[in-house]
Amino acid sequence: MKAAWYEKQGPAREVLKVGEMPDPTAATGEVRIRIAASGINPGDIKKRQNAFGYGMPYPRVIPHSDGAGHVDQVGEGVGPEWEGRSVWCYGAQSYRPFGTAAEFTVLPVEQVVPLPPNVSPEQGACLGIPGITAHRAVHVAGPVTGRTVLVQGAAGSVGLCAVRLARRAGAHVIGTVMSPSEEGIASQAGTHEVVRNDHELIARLKALAPGGVDHIVEVAFGANVQTDIDLLKMGGSIATYATNVATPTLPFWLMVFKNIGVFFLGSDDFPKEAKVAAGQDLNAALEAGWPGFEIAERIPLAEIVRAHELVEHPARRGRIVVTV
Repeated sequence: MKAAWYEKQGPAREVLKVGEMPDPTAATGEVRIRIAASGINPGDIKKRQNAFGYGMPYPRVIPHSDGAGHVDQVGEGVGPEWEGRSVWCYGAQSYRPFGTAAEFTVLPVEQVVPLPPNVSPEQGACLGIPGITAHRAVHVAGPVTGRTVLVQGAAGSVGLCAVRLARRAGAHVIGTVMSPSEEGIASQAGTHEVVRNDHELIARLKALAPGGVDHIVEVAFGANVQTDIDLLKMGGSIATYATNVATPTLPFWLMVFKNIGVFFLGSDDFPKEAKVAAGQDLNAALEAGWPGFEIAERIPLAEIVRAHELVEHPARRGRIVVTV
């Protein structure tokens, strides 16, 4: 098969290679997917850069955890109904060496989700990490029906999914954005109100939710934690999946006096049942008409270096998808 890989970490142009590798074979409980589209997430870039200092987990890594295509081989113990099915997948390069930047990938069948017929493989390839992270961020503290949920960074990939999923779950959803150009994007995703993240943010949010916010989905924990504590009700909660600084300063006593719950979310290690539920709810949102993500560019596998560089330095808004 044709595949992209790296055998050392570093800049995309220095370490990514494209060539031929043996076709993989589905083992017991696995399926093999013929990849049509491979999604790139910030975590894929960080792994290749060694941003977290973990080093090379395997001698050779095919990048990207998310992808879409169709099942062309099933392993022992997997039902025949999967063969030939259009699917999207997640976690292909989580605790595994070979992800979706290749003609084929193999992974456990529980990490594979049927692709709704109205959804393109490119959209399917964008769903895994942001969609499952968003679902967990919305639901980790309990049901949100009838509650006020604030989504910080509502125009980002996780934020857009969180807005849509919280709205479908019956929450009143407020989204924050950084610029006027993002307001329409967040509104289209389903926010009830959109607020600019500027010096008037707290005043505007307190006017919209005078009783306080029940739950916050947080993209920049270090930058926003003080604001979040100020806005939350007694017993409120924060679900954070990213931070602008690695060692944030916490307003400990304010959090204690308000009995604030904080959930730190690493998508590789969510409970299996949470991932399955996320896949079902994301498909339901797509089938109900959610358009998914704006795709900025589709780039062939042979040009994966350019794809990674565009994720690092975007030329325009939207997701970058590698086509195979």
